[in-house]
Amino acid sequence: MAKDFATEITIHNAREKNMDCEKQISGEHVTNNRAVRQTLLNRGIRPESLTPAEDVKKVERRLASTEKQALKNPDGLEGK
Repeated sequence: MAKDFATEITIHNAREKNMDCEKQISGEHVTNNRAVRQTLLNRGIRPESLTPAEDVKKVERRLASTEKQALKNPDGLEGK
């Protein structure tokens, strides 16, 4: 969520400041990511210490299962 927030700040600032070159926007994005991270750290939150919302291995297994099912029955996906 913090990365999404930093991205939204970048989008806002890029529009407000009429940024049109990749280098400017990229620099703005780096600045915003650092600012958001520093804010979290100042509040005692270390992002890398937070537990993920859903276990990555569970997501990988679910995606693999869904892919297998789609390959077995590709016509079953029509209309969804």
